Amino acid sequence: MNPLKITTRDAPTGPVLEIFGELDYTNASELRERVAAATLQPGQRLVLDLGGMRFCDSSGITALIAARSHAQAAEADIALAAVPANTLRVLRIVGLDQIFALHPDSDTAVRS
Repeated sequence: MNPLKITTRDAPTGPVLEIFGELDYTNASELRERVAAATLQPGQRLVLDLGGMRFCDSSGITALIAARSHAQAAEADIALAAVPANTLRVLRIVGLDQIFALHPDSDTAVRS
């Protein structure tokens, strides 16, 4: 089993989830559950900080898309921060860089 650690902190603009480890088919449901449990108000921004993520497979990408859907349902925004180069490449290939706001770090994502 690949370890995944998710920490949550509150920012003035909304929750920030920091993801550490490997986001794959064995644990992508954990991210979906944590996002679903995040309280989002209209106009807030959910930030997923991927700086500590070492690996992301298609299940992880699907979980990111589910997080976007959750934010949209709450009339909130979503941003990805510190996306690792290998994951960023996949996001660009499949066009998801066009639907996610991408930021170099979570502080920038919160401020933008």
